[in-house]
Amino acid sequence: MSGNGFTTCLWFDGKAEEAAAYYVSVFKDGRIGRIDYYTEAGPGEPGSVVTVEFEINGQKFVALDGGPEFTFNEAVSFMIECADEAEADYYWDALTKDGGQGVACGWLKDKYGVSWQVTPAEAMELLRDPDPARAARATKAMLTMKKLDVAAMRKAADGG
Repeated sequence: MSGNGFTTCLWFDGKAEEAAAYYVSVFKDGRIGRIDYYTEAGPGEPGSVVTVEFEINGQKFVALDGGPEFTFNEAVSFMIECADEAEADYYWDALTKDGGQGVACGWLKDKYGVSWQVTPAEAMELLRDPDPARAARATKAMLTMKKLDVAAMRKAADGG
């Protein structure tokens, strides 16, 4: 998995391999790459996973089993730009099941605590409408939502 660009490292506490497999199952073009294991040199248990390389939607990641020292927070999130609401529903449902939860304005946390923004294209178009009043009404509606509801945002933008 070498190449140009950046690789995002995600720090887990004993769940790197499980998390990588989960993300690869959610994203249709995901794949697992190299898996490295701790040796006698430590600091982890010899033979246990230290890193798992994986790729989803063309983005390279490394899942690191680094221990309990660090956890995820909303300061970093991953945007999933969806073609339509059906695609957004797929990702929202997949990433909130088994302990994930909706947060606000299209943001969610998955079962590992990683933050995602699930954004249907039309929702973004409404927020960027060249008419500032329409954009403001769409934004006001969005601020009341967890999962984005494009029909409700469109209705609000139209003044309804």
